[in-house]
Amino acid sequence: MKLLTAKNGINGELVIPADKSISHRSIMFGAISKGTTIVNNFLKAEDCLSTIAVFKQLGVRITEKNEQIMIEGKGFEGLTAPSSRLDAGNSGTTMRLVLGILAGCPFTSEIAGDASLNRRPMERVMKPLREMGADLQGTAEAEFPPLKVTGNTLHGIEYHMPIASAQVKSAILFAALQAEGTTKIIEKEQSRNHTEEMIKQFGGKIQVEGKEIIVTGPQQLIGQEVTVPGDISSAAFYLVAASILANSEVLLKQVGINPTRTGILDVLMQMGANIEERQLDEQNQAADLIVRSAQLHACEIQGEIIPRLIDELPIIALAATQATGTTIIRDAQELKVKETNRIDATAEELTKMGANIEPTEDGLIIHGPTSLHGATVDSHGDHRIGMMLQIAALLTAEPVELLNPEAVNISYPEFFTDLAKLVQEDPS
Repeated sequence: MKLLTAKNGINGELVIPADKSISHRSIMFGAISKGTTIVNNFLKAEDCLSTIAVFKQLGVRITEKNEQIMIEGKGFEGLTAPSSRLDAGNSGTTMRLVLGILAGCPFTSEIAGDASLNRRPMERVMKPLREMGADLQGTAEAEFPPLKVTGNTLHGIEYHMPIASAQVKSAILFAALQAEGTTKIIEKEQSRNHTEEMIKQFGGKIQVEGKEIIVTGPQQLIGQEVTVPGDISSAAFYLVAASILANSEVLLKQVGINPTRTGILDVLMQMGANIEERQLDEQNQAADLIVRSAQLHACEIQGEIIPRLIDELPIIALAATQATGTTIIRDAQELKVKETNRIDATAEELTKMGANIEPTEDGLIIHGPTSLHGATVDSHGDHRIGMMLQIAALLTAEPVELLNPEAVNISYPEFFTDLAKLVQEDPS
């Protein structure tokens, strides 16, 4: 696929697609609650549709009417054994969080994904769930899918998170809602807190004090109406594009600004970006974001901010190629076990385009600014790598050809169409 270029910058406004993390969880919480849950502004991307398909297999009625998703919740005890293997597609969120739900269900099921997901490690989820009493087995007792889950009576545990992972934490929380007794999770660094917030929203009881989270089970949740804000991970591509392209100004409507997700804003502002928040919606933690061209400078990104921007690091790396000085990203080992090894893929593909970028064991070193040029590049089947490369192509005078562009459908099917709306035509 030949990618867009944008010599004259990008201008205009967009409504950003709904938040992927919250869309996933809205289906899960609706399914395990009693009564009807209505979801407004659900993200109809492949990953989230995989979550819907899984819960339909578990006996949950999910329908769409007037752009709303309706979930007839059955409670944990109402889920039924699937007649065939559950298919999580490419969605690590679906697989890992569903393991926490299946752990306490009184039946045996199997879950797998596509070839990419089946290479992603699941031991980090399986270990705490086993401590709670779950019976989980990988292929030949390995840590990779397909996984066999035999539900058991669960009990509370105290678990010190060895890594900062919202997916692992959420799986434990879903199990804790079914377990007898109290579960305490101590986070290494605070990760996104959508699961904690939605437990409260659906009538559950949870205590959060700093990096300690306490849930006493079993609990019964009640169906709710959920409005999903725009996904800041999708907005990140436009935030960087407008920052590094001259003569640009873009308005992004009602983007989610949950503080556990806004590391991208903090880092871009630290680099000198010109970003303004307007129309704050406190109830849904959303705001309009206006971003204008700016001269960026290098910074160091490490430590506790990493979980707040882990998905945005490839596009931040691109921003760093246009910033003055050397940007260093550390403590990002988690990037190696995403849809692809995002550390190596980011370095490899941007190097093809002329970037001065080095992969390390836990991050990247980027020297800037550098001019980027045309090349044939590859998404590696990873949506965020594919979208990052399209933003990189905006800077080039020569053509850029992207292999495997369909990967963007995992989170943002309309990405190329939406970006085209912002590209300014050359008047000559």
